Amino acid sequence: MMKVGVIMGSKSDLPVMQEAIDILKSFDIVVEVDIVSAHRTPEKMFDYGKNAHKNGIAVIIAGAGGAAHLPGMIASLSPLPIIGVPVKSSNSIDGWDSVLSILQMPGGVPVATVALNGAKNAGILAAQIIATSNASVLDKVIAYKEGLKAKVIESAKGL
Repeated sequence: MMKVGVIMGSKSDLPVMQEAIDILKSFDIVVEVDIVSAHRTPEKMFDYGKNAHKNGIAVIIAGAGGAAHLPGMIASLSPLPIIGVPVKSSNSIDGWDSVLSILQMPGGVPVATVALNGAKNAGILAAQIIATSNASVLDKVIAYKEGLKAKVIESAKGL
């Protein structure tokens, strides 16, 4: 089973990133979680970015707040798909600095970007990427989406 790497700039990002971890585990996807700071542990970031694909990781979800350099820097180092989660942090300008830092990547260094604090969607997107080559995960993603549909239909009955 291919793994998803969930990394974040600091432990304070964990409450947001936990949503990605939880949804991935619900699809029975192995998750490797780590703190990798672009600014405080650049050597660790370089090592992680250059070697994640050698360690069985198929997709990386990188969450960061403030200047939010982690997703883009990891994307510059790794051949894997990177999903950036902008995290609204205490040093953030309403989260917009994080959103734009992750969203506005230069040509050749793509980062798929989800909404502010949108780690759950990052986890679902990572599962969908893995589902392109894993039938078991594909079945779970289909069932999840059917469950979403059923919830909407059920909620409409009470109107």
